[in-house]
Amino acid sequence: MTLIDEPTVDARAGSRPRLGRARRVLMCRPEHFTVSYRINPWMHPAVPTDTGLALRQWQTLYDTYVRLGIAVELIDPLPGLPDMVYAANGGFVLDGTAYSARFRFDERAAEGPAYAAWFEQRGLRVAHARHVNEGEGDFLPVGDTIFAGTGFRSAPSSHRELSRSFDREVVPLRLVDPNYYHLDTAFAVLDSDGGPASVAYLPDAFDQAGRRELERRFPDAVLATREDAAVLGLNCFSDGRNVVIASRATTFGRDLERRGYVPHGVDLSELLRGGGGVKCCTLELRF
Repeated sequence: MTLIDEPTVDARAGSRPRLGRARRVLMCRPEHFTVSYRINPWMHPAVPTDTGLALRQWQTLYDTYVRLGIAVELIDPLPGLPDMVYAANGGFVLDGTAYSARFRFDERAAEGPAYAAWFEQRGLRVAHARHVNEGEGDFLPVGDTIFAGTGFRSAPSSHRELSRSFDREVVPLRLVDPNYYHLDTAFAVLDSDGGPASVAYLPDAFDQAGRRELERRFPDAVLATREDAAVLGLNCFSDGRNVVIASRATTFGRDLERRGYVPHGVDLSELLRGGGGVKCCTLELRF
């Protein structure tokens, strides 16, 4: 997985090159990262964590974004909120509006207001959620449609609230495997413009209705292997050409290259112990 300066060719689209688009994201340094409670299968509080290692790995992700021309803004980490590093859960930003997060577990509840305050300070219009949702962890836009995960964290009622807030079609997808408790752990947007090959996903993470819907809308999607999904390989971030992924997701990286993308592997193994990867650490700011 290397950085290539010249546009690559999408084998499924003739000679059309993949072109990266300007992206702006919000991140949070893991200064207080630890695993002190268990709210997902990845977390084991009895096993000590290494905050210094988490910081170094996070810095590599930050530096990768900067090298790729992705603009990064930062929110200050707050003591007592070790999961605040997973910025994607802090809300959902589209068309200059931020839909605030309302966390399912008390351990993360204070993150919602913290991120909402940052959005307001940044000048975004904030739609304050009344229903449980965990932000961009469960809400991912493809073209004019927002795909919304449920089953473990975000409530179905938040999907209706989201649709009203943004006047967009919202397609619900039910997750059935507790290891993939947020949509962004099992579904990746590779090309935000949409199209039959614009996403990647793990079929086994969804119920039968969700699999049918994904097959219908994305017949040429990249289907991830169980091995790559298990290291949160699908928890990646794409600018339409460059895709930042877990370095251990090697088959996924090769599949992306065959589709004309340029994968960039990073090691977030320490942050994985909290149940998050590249995308979890990355909230896209769509102004």
